[in-house]
Amino acid sequence: MSKHIARKRFGQHFLSDSAIIDAIVRGIAPVAGEPMIEIGPGLAALTQPLVERLGHLTVIELDRDLAKRLRAHGQLSVIESDVLRVDFAQVARDMNVPRVRVVGNLPYNISTPILFHLLQYVDVIQDQHFMLQKEVIDRMVAGPSTSDYGRLSVMLQWRYAMENFLFVPPQSFDPPPRVDSAVVRMVPRAHPAPVNVGLMEEMVQVAFSQRRKLLRHTLGAWLDARGFSGQFDTQRRAEEVPVDDYVQLALALGPAQAASDQAAASQ
Repeated sequence: MSKHIARKRFGQHFLSDSAIIDAIVRGIAPVAGEPMIEIGPGLAALTQPLVERLGHLTVIELDRDLAKRLRAHGQLSVIESDVLRVDFAQVARDMNVPRVRVVGNLPYNISTPILFHLLQYVDVIQDQHFMLQKEVIDRMVAGPSTSDYGRLSVMLQWRYAMENFLFVPPQSFDPPPRVDSAVVRMVPRAHPAPVNVGLMEEMVQVAFSQRRKLLRHTLGAWLDARGFSGQFDTQRRAEEVPVDDYVQLALALGPAQAASDQAAASQ
């Protein structure tokens, strides 16, 4: 079979270091029969050791040539699609399971949109293990009052417990990317606060729109426009506010709004 040439437009960098692959598989700890979905299996470096332990694996692959190769593997179900168009709740229903495990070496150019897409389906996800650009994972797991803490930190930490568990150097890939990579474990929180996600996303985006300014200039004005009369200290910068403070503010703003949004969405 001819060698597959990595496609720049798909952000393809194929994992080729067997020691790193082993460490990732140990971290994921697949068990025979578990329902698992792999995003972007590529040349199956991670796919093969996973399917050997699972018995069967569902994969999502956008590249037509790679999808064709993968279909020839008897233990794989192939969804040939852009992952941002995949309804994970429907996939779980098709697999006849309440929740799925999700893994993948995510393309660097669309890793953040993929994370936000999956946030919509978190109720059908048991856990997520992703290889990403290290600087993205640093932002995901960052604490308040650090330069990495931002919108991604707040929106993901509200919903997941996360751990950066493996560093992956550029030479582990073919072709080597120009950045360091890492692997993150994301476990959905069992009892998250019932916030209106769209509202919280807008709120956090406004808060971090001008990081160096005090929040009274950004979020304060946004809260005033919404007629908010509760307590929230806007004499802080966005990066000084812990995740739980943003969650509590979203809850104070949200329940009636969430109900009306859902009603509008269902019409």
